Amino acid sequence: MKLPEINIKNKRATFDYEIIDTFQAGIVLTGTEIKSIRMGKASLVDSYCYFANNELWIKNMYIAEYFFGSYNNHATRRERKLLLNRKELNKLARMVKETGLAIIPSRLFINKNGYAKLVIAIGKGKKSYDKRQSLKEKDDKRQMDRMFKR
Repeated sequence: MKLPEINIKNKRATFDYEIIDTFQAGIVLTGTEIKSIRMGKASLVDSYCYFANNELWIKNMYIAEYFFGSYNNHATRRERKLLLNRKELNKLARMVKETGLAIIPSRLFINKNGYAKLVIAIGKGKKSYDKRQSLKEKDDKRQMDRMFKR
């Protein structure tokens, strides 16, 4: 039996931020958390990453409680540690110290080995006129696709 493809995206990330670079990180999870993710019950809305004691953490990522979890269930919005190698952590720390750059979780997926991975991006916040431009480009692309399909 083939499991469904899990690909949870943070659509707000590309709208609010101009993506500069991306990294793939592992996440430290409990047993009921990975089961909920495999069922697709997770969300990256309003989540962000920060450094604490030279470690990268994700805060406010929602993973629903596992239905069969009983008293072993996890807290839905607890802080979770991200797993990157030291070289990548140092690079991220240097980039975040620059003004206006942030670490944004953009995609959560399960790789072929069954591990939950998080794609994090370094992004610079967009101004409101940049967002309007993005919406206009998206709308123009949609119009062009409609015209060529006919």
